[in-house]
Amino acid sequence: MNNQLFPKISVVTPNFNQGFFLEQTIKSVLEQNYPNLEYIIMDAGSTDNSLDIIRKYEDKLFYWESKKDYGMYDAINRGFTHSSGEIMCWINSDDVLWEGSLNYVAELFSSNSKLHWLQGFPSVIDENGKLLYQRAPVFSKFFFYSMQHMGRYEFIQQESTFWSRHLWKRAGSTINLNYTLAADFDLWMRFFKYETLYCTKKQLGAFRKRENQQSENILFYLQEANDSLNKNKVFLSLYDKTKLFVLLSIQKIGRVFPVRHGKKFISLISGKPKFI
Repeated sequence: MNNQLFPKISVVTPNFNQGFFLEQTIKSVLEQNYPNLEYIIMDAGSTDNSLDIIRKYEDKLFYWESKKDYGMYDAINRGFTHSSGEIMCWINSDDVLWEGSLNYVAELFSSNSKLHWLQGFPSVIDENGKLLYQRAPVFSKFFFYSMQHMGRYEFIQQESTFWSRHLWKRAGSTINLNYTLAADFDLWMRFFKYETLYCTKKQLGAFRKRENQQSENILFYLQEANDSLNKNKVFLSLYDKTKLFVLLSIQKIGRVFPVRHGKKFISLISGKPKFI
């Protein structure tokens, strides 16, 4: 196949001592058989069997290294500096891409010039790779600015999110290293400044739920997410600030007095997911 017919996709995987799951992650990317793939693995100096696994596939990797870093987000940032793909994503070393996702994503981006940011249907797997559940995607910045995530614990799923290099550059070409858990959340908030988040009902990637993972610290994640919201809120347009004020007012009144059609008003303000 002529690679020029397919947009280049850059996928970065950060890893540190995740040898138990790493090979499943690597295979989920490489076995897509996407003809114009730029796969980058950034290992932080693992002491388990990770390096043996990486070397097993190194002839199919665009770039890999193993040296001490300053955390997962530092590794991802540095990984993307080695990339040149028109479409970008990262997949952590215990998560997976679903079969056929890269070809599907490439087709959508190639056929829709307005598409710069895409989220698949969020899904969660267990340690054995079995699907635990899926849910409808969270798509609206107003969902977060009105703090609805605090009660529902739903977020934009990083594992199934892809974006254009154009958007990456507009948002600063970096992940904010001031955040240790919610840097993905902060990146999405910056993306919202420039482009609409589109969704698809197809599963693209899956988050693996396992014991002793950092993301279990939901309170710290929420703390960082809310800090990002406060910092990014100042960049909302006057129109968006007005919509948010109305939305918060409806929510506040609704906690005291039942508001007829309150949910409809909230949905109207937040908008509907833009499926593509």
